[in-house]
Amino acid sequence: MPARKKSRRLRIIVIAVVLLLVAGLGYGSYWSVSTVRASFPQTSGSLKLKGLSAPVDVDRDANGIPQLYADTPEDLFRAQGYVQAQDRFYEMDVRRHLTSGRLSEMFGSSEVETDAFLRTLNWHGIAQKEYDTELDSTTKEYLQAYSDGVNAYLADHSGASLSLEYAALSLSNNYKPEPWTPVDSVAWLKAMAWDLRDNMQDEIDRTLMTSRLSQAQIKQLYPDYPYSRNQPIVDAGTVDPTTKVYEPAGTADAQDSTSSGAPQNISSSVDTQLAGISQIIDQMPTLLGPTGSGIGSNSWVVSGKYTTTGKPLLANDPHLAPQLPSVWYQMGLHCRTLSKSCPYDVTGFTFSGMPGVIIGHNQDIAWGMTNLGADVTDLYLEKVTAKTYLLDGKQVPFTTRRETIKVAGGKSRTITVRETNNGPVISDRSDELRTVGETAPVTDPPGGVNGGYAVALKWTALQPSKTMDAVFELDRATDFTQFRAAASDFAVPSQNLIYADTKGNIGYQAPGKVPVRASGDDGTYPVPGWDSHYDWKKYIPSKAMPYEYNPPSGYIVTANQAVIDQSKYPYLLTEDWDYGTRSQRINDLIASKIKDGGKISMDDMQSMQNDDSSEIAKLLVPYLLKINIKNDKGDYVRDAQKLLEGWDYNQDSDSAAAAYFNAVWRNVLKLAFGNKLPKELRPKGQCLRVPPVGETGPVDDLDGTPKTVEECGERDADEAQPDGGDRWFEVVRNILQQPDSQWWTMSTTAFFGVDQNPAHRSDRDQLLAQAMKDARYELTAKLGKDIDTWSWGRLHKLDLKNQTLGTDGPGVLKWILNRGPYQLSGGEAAVDATGWNAAGGYDVEWVPSMRMIVNLQDFDKSRWINLTGASGHAYNAHYTDQTSLWAAGKLLPWYYSDKRVDQAAKAKMALTP
Repeated sequence: MPARKKSRRLRIIVIAVVLLLVAGLGYGSYWSVSTVRASFPQTSGSLKLKGLSAPVDVDRDANGIPQLYADTPEDLFRAQGYVQAQDRFYEMDVRRHLTSGRLSEMFGSSEVETDAFLRTLNWHGIAQKEYDTELDSTTKEYLQAYSDGVNAYLADHSGASLSLEYAALSLSNNYKPEPWTPVDSVAWLKAMAWDLRDNMQDEIDRTLMTSRLSQAQIKQLYPDYPYSRNQPIVDAGTVDPTTKVYEPAGTADAQDSTSSGAPQNISSSVDTQLAGISQIIDQMPTLLGPTGSGIGSNSWVVSGKYTTTGKPLLANDPHLAPQLPSVWYQMGLHCRTLSKSCPYDVTGFTFSGMPGVIIGHNQDIAWGMTNLGADVTDLYLEKVTAKTYLLDGKQVPFTTRRETIKVAGGKSRTITVRETNNGPVISDRSDELRTVGETAPVTDPPGGVNGGYAVALKWTALQPSKTMDAVFELDRATDFTQFRAAASDFAVPSQNLIYADTKGNIGYQAPGKVPVRASGDDGTYPVPGWDSHYDWKKYIPSKAMPYEYNPPSGYIVTANQAVIDQSKYPYLLTEDWDYGTRSQRINDLIASKIKDGGKISMDDMQSMQNDDSSEIAKLLVPYLLKINIKNDKGDYVRDAQKLLEGWDYNQDSDSAAAAYFNAVWRNVLKLAFGNKLPKELRPKGQCLRVPPVGETGPVDDLDGTPKTVEECGERDADEAQPDGGDRWFEVVRNILQQPDSQWWTMSTTAFFGVDQNPAHRSDRDQLLAQAMKDARYELTAKLGKDIDTWSWGRLHKLDLKNQTLGTDGPGVLKWILNRGPYQLSGGEAAVDATGWNAAGGYDVEWVPSMRMIVNLQDFDKSRWINLTGASGHAYNAHYTDQTSLWAAGKLLPWYYSDKRVDQAAKAKMALTP
C-alpha cells in the first residue's frame, strides 16, 4: 500500500477514535450528571403523602435542615419518615442491612463473615422481641407511621432516583431495596449500643497480656482512676441502704477467681480464641466506629447564676467515627398546637431511620448525652461438646438456631448459632477458633467434660428493653421528674444524660441497664461459664442510679470520666472509666471563667468546645526540654526540640510544635510499651471489606491486615502498640517520676530478664531522647527536612468517606462520593477531640460528630453544627456544606420559634393527604 494511502487511513482511524472518545465522554458526563441529580429531593411546592390526616409543612433553611409542622403525632412521624428517606435512604438501607446481618445481600461475599457475626448477636431478632413484647402501643403507632412515610417515598422512587449508589449496585447485582419496617428502626439502637459498649476490648486485651506480663505489670497498664485529681461527675448518688458498699474483686470470697478477678486454670490456648474474637471485632464495618480507648464525648451545663443570660447554657458534642453522611440528621418536629394529644415541639439531632429526636430541646427542657461507660458486657469461657455445655457439673444442651446468609452474586451460606445460658457463642464464628475450642486442654472438675473452651458473650443489649419508648418520653418531657422517668426506660446504650430547663434548673441522670455481678467478679476478665456463681445476680435499680439536681457547684460536666467515686457507691458501674483528661480540662475552664464573679457567655461555651490544649504535653514537655540531645548531625534533632520551647500546648492545625510533640508521644509509646505487649495485640486493619462494583471477592487479607496504607492508614506489622488514649496518659504519668522503671527499658530481652547486663537497660531520659530522634526522622520523611514547613494539620487529616462504595468501590465512585482531606486542629483526649490512634498513624479516626449549644433564655440564640450536611446525595448543595464550618470550629444559628424558622426558610413544601 502506498505510504500516502496508509497515512490517510491512519488519520481517519485516529479521527474516528477521537470522535468515539468524545462521544463516550459526553455520554459518560451526561450519565454521571443525570444520575447524580436524579435523586435530589423535591423541597418546594406540594407532594401527596398517603395516610396523612391533614397537610404537613416542611420548611428548610439555607442548609437544607427541615422543620416539620403537623396537627397530629402520627402525621408528624409519617412526614419525618418521608423526609429522611428523601435525604438519606441509602444510609438507612445500609444501616438496616448491617443490624440484621444482611450486608452480603448488597455487597457480596466479602461481607459474609461480618454477617455471620452479626447474625450470631441477633440484633434484629432482639429488636423484634422489643417491638412485640416491650414497647408501648403509642410507640408502635409512631414507628408504624414513620415506616409508612419511608415506604411512601420508596413507592415512587427506585434505582438512580433513590440514590446514586443504587445505580451502581444495580449494575453489579440488580439489588433493589425492600419496604421499611418498624423493627428496622428499633434495631439501629443495637448498633449504637455496640459502638458504645465500652470495656469488652479491655477485657480481651487484659487476658491476652497474661501471656507475657505479670499481674503487677498489667495493673500498671490499667491504673486506678485518679479521683483526687480528676473529679467524677457527681459527689454522691442515691444509695439503697440495704446494699453494702461495693467491694473490688479480691476482697470477698469468689469461686475460681484470683485477686485480680481472672479465673484460674484457664489454658493459654484461650489467648488464641480471644485474639481471634478481637480480630473479628476489628473487622466489623467502620459504620460502627473504630475501637480504642480514646473514643468519648463531651457535655456540660452551667447554671444561670454563672451565665451572661441568667439562664442555663448546655453544650454537647458526641465523639464518634467520622461518616459521610454524618450519623446525625438535624430536624425539628412540631405540633402546630401543643396539647395532650399532640405534645411534640422538639428540635435537635436525630438518626436517619428512626423517628423522634435523640439529642436536643423542646419548649421546656434541653438535654445532651455522653457515653457513661458502664460495664454491660462479659465474656464467659464455656466447656463444651458439639451439642452441650457444662453448667454446675451437668451437661446442658445448647439453644440453637440456623441462619441463612444470602449473598449477592454468590451461593448462600447457612450457619448454626449456639447459645448458652450466658449468651451466644461468638467463638463459633471462626473455623480456627472452633478447632482451638474443641481441642484446648483444660483442667476438668469431677464429672466434667474434656471438650475445650468456647467463648460466650453476655450483653445487656441482647435483652429486650424499652429504649425506644424513652426516646419519645424525652422528646415530650417538661421537667426533671419526667426527664428522670424517661431515663429509667433508657436501657442501652447506657448514657450520661445532662439536663436544663427554662425555669433555670440543671441536672444529671445516669440511666441504663447495668448488671450486678457476683462478689469477687469485677468484670475485668473472662469468667468461668460452667459455674453459676458468676451469673449476673440482678440489675442496678433505676432509682439507685446516680443523679444530681441543681448542685452547689452550679455546673455539671460529663466527658466519660468516672460517674462517682466507687468507694461512695454501693454498686459497681465499671472498673474501666476514661481517666478524666477531657472532663477535668472542662471543669478547669469553667472554674477559671467564673472566678471572681465572672460569667460564661455563648461565645465562651463555643470557645471551650474548640479547646485543643494537650494535657499530656503539659506533663511531658518539661522532661523533654531537660534532655541534652546529642547527635552526629549537629543540630538536626535539637532544632526540632526547640519547637517545644515556649509552646502553649495548643494543637492548632498550623502548629509545628504540635506536630513534633505528637510524633514524640507516639514514639515514646512505641519504645516504652510496643515491643513488650503480646503479638495478639498488634493492630488490625479496619477497612469495610466491600468489593468494587462487579466483583465479589474480598479487597483485603482475611486476617484483617490492610490492603493498602492509603485505604486503611499506616499500621506497624511487627509490633503491638498502644493507641495513645488517656489511659496511656495516666500510665506514663505514673512512671515519669521513676526514671529507672522497667518500662523505660528499650531492650525487650532486658525487660523480660533474659539479658541481665545492667548496661543494656535504658532509663527514662535515654528513651525520651531516642523518641525525640525517631520523631525527627519520621517527620522529616513525612513533612520534609525544613521544620519551618511543618504543621500538625498536614499530619492530622480527616478524609470523609462514604462508608461502603466510597471506601472500596471503583475509583470513579470514590471520586464522586468522598470528600477531603481536611487539616484539623485538636487531638487525642483534647476537648476538641479529633482523635487519632497512635497504633496507626496520625489520621483522624473519631471526631466531635456534631456540636450544639442550647440557650435556655432564648432558644433562637442556640447554635449547632453537623459534621457533614443534611443530604446523603453526592453533589447536592447540602452534602457537606457544614463540614468546612465544622472544621473551623464554627456553629450555625439554630432557630426554634415559628417566626424565626419562617424567616430563615429558603424552601417550603407541603405534604398533603
